[in-house]
Amino acid sequence: MSVPLETIKPKVRELRAYSLKPYRASIKLNQNENPFDLPRAVKEEVMRRISERAWSRYPEFIPASLLKRLSDFSGWPYEGLLAGNGSNELIQALLLVTLGQGKRVLVCEPTFSLYRQIATVLEADVSGVRLTAELGFDVSGLRRAIREQQPEVTIICSPNNPTGCVISDEDLSMLLSESRGLIAVDEAYHEFAQHSVVGLLGEFKNLVVLRTFSKAMALAGLRVGYLLGDPEIVQQIAKAVLPYNLNVVSQTAATVAIEMYATELRPLIEEIIGERERLFIALQKIEGLDPVVSRANFMVVRSTCDPKRVFSELLDRDILIRDVSSYPMLESYFRVSVGTPQENDLLIGALRQIFS
Repeated sequence: MSVPLETIKPKVRELRAYSLKPYRASIKLNQNENPFDLPRAVKEEVMRRISERAWSRYPEFIPASLLKRLSDFSGWPYEGLLAGNGSNELIQALLLVTLGQGKRVLVCEPTFSLYRQIATVLEADVSGVRLTAELGFDVSGLRRAIREQQPEVTIICSPNNPTGCVISDEDLSMLLSESRGLIAVDEAYHEFAQHSVVGLLGEFKNLVVLRTFSKAMALAGLRVGYLLGDPEIVQQIAKAVLPYNLNVVSQTAATVAIEMYATELRPLIEEIIGERERLFIALQKIEGLDPVVSRANFMVVRSTCDPKRVFSELLDRDILIRDVSSYPMLESYFRVSVGTPQENDLLIGALRQIFS
């Protein structure tokens, strides 16, 4: 008798699915979202444009209007851009066209777990280089791993999720020079770091950059991402993206967000950066907590108290954070997203009570 489950790859059956437990709280600081909703002026312009379009028709096969805006916005040629249903779809497409049995991907750890999960589903070999004791990138370790293993793809999240560290252009240039494979830099949070590696694309054809509208651009609910790279590489990655992958609402919202970025979105990003610094200083002053410097819109915090207990006690106070103590190197840490000023005040007050 056949067992249908046995048709699934053994390594996939062994995987723990990427998921998030459905906790609910009024103050939601667990998913690195923009705490400010998309400004009303942007929403109204999006709805105006959508209402004038026939919903019975497919979106553009290639979202040319959006790609043109992205080209102007990023300073990278139209032909080297690919838009997707969130940057996660584009990470998957990149790995689909590069990985398989006998292929290797290199990641930094701890980092976004989806990289390892997709690579494992594709039956690739995954190896990791731990961050330094200070939770920064171990560039020497990465160089050594690239020289010895020659991976098809190396993935660097910068700023890194969940630690917030950033790789410098100089260090990345060394890695690109020594790698025969692609190096993908996930810049999901680059706006908060006020730093991007896109300037290196013209020099290194093996560099691919991934970005999203879910974080700084306040469009997490609409799922828009984009990939930048050498046009010949992008042409190959595009073969793994499904047709009509980006719906009309998402395309329109991303286009309007770019057009109104300077007046509507950049001021909110600057406020989040300011709140990050204020939150960091406040947590430093709480005995029992040791926040780690971050260039993103979140930070990990070392705790003398069990992070699971901190998570539970904050949830009792209607505040939801992320327990990251199961990540490598982060057994004593939890992660908090930067909220609105009012949310951050409530978080600080609650942590003072817990650690008093």
